[in-house]
Amino acid sequence: MSNLELAPSVMRFYGETVNEDARLRGSADGRMELTRTQELLRRFLPPAPARVLDVGGGTGVHAEWLVKDGYEVTLVDPVPRHVERASAVCAAAVGDARDLRQPDDSFDVVQLLGPLYHLPDAEDRRKALEEARRVVRPGGLVAAAAINRYASLFEHVTYAHLHTERIHDSVSKILETAVYDGVRGFTLSYFHRAEELAAELVSSGLTAVQVFGIEGPAWSLVKAAEQQPGEGPTDDLIASAMAAARMAEPYPELLAASSHLLAVGKAPADVDV
Repeated sequence: MSNLELAPSVMRFYGETVNEDARLRGSADGRMELTRTQELLRRFLPPAPARVLDVGGGTGVHAEWLVKDGYEVTLVDPVPRHVERASAVCAAAVGDARDLRQPDDSFDVVQLLGPLYHLPDAEDRRKALEEARRVVRPGGLVAAAAINRYASLFEHVTYAHLHTERIHDSVSKILETAVYDGVRGFTLSYFHRAEELAAELVSSGLTAVQVFGIEGPAWSLVKAAEQQPGEGPTDDLIASAMAAARMAEPYPELLAASSHLLAVGKAPADVDV
């Protein structure tokens, strides 16, 4: 990955195997993730029509609601089939989060709602965040999502197979190393702790950094209900899990129970001398 190409397993996973758009729109925990990401970002976004660079924006699932809210969105993604679909939503081009083609200080907001998931090398994550910092204007917003270090522990309980030897060993390795090798199921991935994600944003030059648990501490109950026979999680269960996510925000110790994390920070404003 030092040549700024994504690992082949990541390109295959998103280019041939998985439909991330369908996951976010179709599964119960995916819908929670999408709704909460919108909710959190809207607290920090500048008024429309601001310019948003959606780095690693996939098929445009987030660009779609941003455009509807009146923002001017440009999307960059390394997967050609994503860019083809996203082009129906906004301006879109193939590109890499670690080497953006956009000029310095050219966007009001830069969001990375996926690139950090698949950059296990700390140097690659540093490049991605520094590129976001470069292209956002002084005082602008950078938002970066990450997979929580402990997400796989909760997730594989919902599938009722964490106790099996293979899954137990695989999840144990993720907890120890923060990396999944992408041998089966998911693809090559990095799993953040909340304090680590915050430190990476600060190291890139961002200020006023805050980290939120996107789905909150009860998301796995919703996912477990969806895996069981029957009609799946009720609207009341999903509403309660969403309430738990909001109620947990003042308590950093509960960040460890969320499936995904969202960090926001500001580029330093210009100071007149």
